[in-house]
Amino acid sequence: MSELQTAAETLQEIGWGVSVFGSARLRPDSPYYQLSEAIGQRLAKAGLTVIAGGGPGIMEAANKGAFEAGGHSIGLNIELPRETHNNHYQTHSLYFNYFYSRKATFFMHSAAYVALPGGFGTLDELFEVLTLVQTRKVPSAPIVLVGVSFWSGLIDWIKSQLVTLGLIAPNDLNLFIVTDDVDEVMAHINKYCVECTARSDTAPALPE
Repeated sequence: MSELQTAAETLQEIGWGVSVFGSARLRPDSPYYQLSEAIGQRLAKAGLTVIAGGGPGIMEAANKGAFEAGGHSIGLNIELPRETHNNHYQTHSLYFNYFYSRKATFFMHSAAYVALPGGFGTLDELFEVLTLVQTRKVPSAPIVLVGVSFWSGLIDWIKSQLVTLGLIAPNDLNLFIVTDDVDEVMAHINKYCVECTARSDTAPALPE
């Protein structure tokens, strides 16, 4: 609770942002690193705060793009036995011992979500936000999966298994889009984030 309280007090002053999820293991020569950096830059130039995990890889790229564009670049850093290096491209740094409070901070303060290639942690974050939006536990928000070739197998499985077996509704596939195009990422987010500035005036309440 103290981690949530600290995060809420810090981010209440900044307002809503866009969360970027992705692997800590992808290096700067990866095309996905470069895509994440470009997205972070474009979000910052559009006046949108970037929220990432604070680590290396895709998280670093998103923070770097926003930081070097002069925008708000939030890092939600977590202590882990491995991959504990936090990147240096953060205007605001928060530190967590618990995944629960870190994920809750993402979802309490994000008006949109971008998922790039990643491992179990990225999949966990992606499916949790899909569940929260699907069940209306958080406001409807754009969810963008970047990397068509990476995500295509998962999307095919969702269609062939989850939809076919009736485990999700066919229109649940409309909760997200999949693209490699940064312009399409921005257009989809901007379409839904017209009210982001207004929402910033009513920042999330502090946890009780």
